[in-house]
Amino acid sequence: MDRLTSVERALRAATPNALLDVVTVALMEQYGASRVELRMADYGMRSLQAVETVPFTTEPVLIHDSPQGRAFGSQEPFVVDDPDGHAVTVHLPVTIRGDRLGVLSVTMPEDRHADALIPEMQHLCDVLGHEILVAERDTDLYVLARRAARLTLAAEMQWQLLPGRACTRPEFSLGGHLEPAYAIFGDNFDWSASADHLTLTVTNGMGAGIEAALLTNLAVNAMRNARRAGLGLADQAALADQAVYAQYRGAAYVSVVLLRFDLATGDVEAVDAGSPRMWRMREGEVDALPLEEQLPLGMFEDTTYTSEHFRVLPGDRLLIGSDGVYESVSPEAEKYGERALARSLTAARLLPPQQVPGAVLRELATYRGSTPLDDDALVVCLDWYGRD
Repeated sequence: MDRLTSVERALRAATPNALLDVVTVALMEQYGASRVELRMADYGMRSLQAVETVPFTTEPVLIHDSPQGRAFGSQEPFVVDDPDGHAVTVHLPVTIRGDRLGVLSVTMPEDRHADALIPEMQHLCDVLGHEILVAERDTDLYVLARRAARLTLAAEMQWQLLPGRACTRPEFSLGGHLEPAYAIFGDNFDWSASADHLTLTVTNGMGAGIEAALLTNLAVNAMRNARRAGLGLADQAALADQAVYAQYRGAAYVSVVLLRFDLATGDVEAVDAGSPRMWRMREGEVDALPLEEQLPLGMFEDTTYTSEHFRVLPGDRLLIGSDGVYESVSPEAEKYGERALARSLTAARLLPPQQVPGAVLRELATYRGSTPLDDDALVVCLDWYGRD
């Protein structure tokens, strides 16, 4: 374990842009590695992009058709033998608290490879993931590696607003995804977990382009400000409502659902202020969870919001979708939320919650046929485990 400690210290002391160099040197010296490559998942969760000084120098690999993608999808190390080269390549997922960042690939001589080394290398990947998140405050290196194409300005704002794409705790695991990933403008999600509660919000700002992104940024930060001031859920909605109305005077508004989970009991406090909707899978059965719909944030001055309650049980899966999901229509003019969304959720029942949003949105694209998305599409999936 001494060599692991020395590498951890070197990573913490490294400049933000040199993390991969430190890991590469350590793996070559300690494990005899001949090649080390770090790839980050792109915003669309379709490809893995190489981290390199000059972006786009190395061709990306597909998540759904590559050894690296297999490690990324399964979240388990995947070993590829090269008998002719007398070498093996170990692909290791780089993940932090359930948020899947990418894959580290290590090529080493076959006589140096041993199954006993893989846990050590996986530990290095976990440390690397932590350091990447810290380093992103000071360098664009890892952010640039995540984009397979240029983001619109609105999409840049929305992705930077997110707390991450996934989160895992002993009591729950959640994941979310936005489409079109490189041109999203009004949809967003946010969460915060304390020792006793999880607060989750799903937001849909009206309009398009930069105006929608500015509107959503205002609403999300107003709710964060209220939450961090210790206000209850209904008051968080009310404060955000006032902030949006003060800026737009009713000309623009934000639809949002706010949820607050008690981690000990599974009791959920909810405020439904607009269009995001929720479905629950319990013991294989999918049902819509209708909430009392109240006015969107900022539509009128001094709107009063009230909370309602329901309970989640261990094993429950919740799915929240924006109107760009459930209102989408097939070529036969049937809405996706009527029957197809429940079928998609059932078909994805064996996937972890981090992969469910992408699976549902891929099914949505197939459902629409040749018709492209004409609105933002957001899906958040949460699995509830509860406390013993």
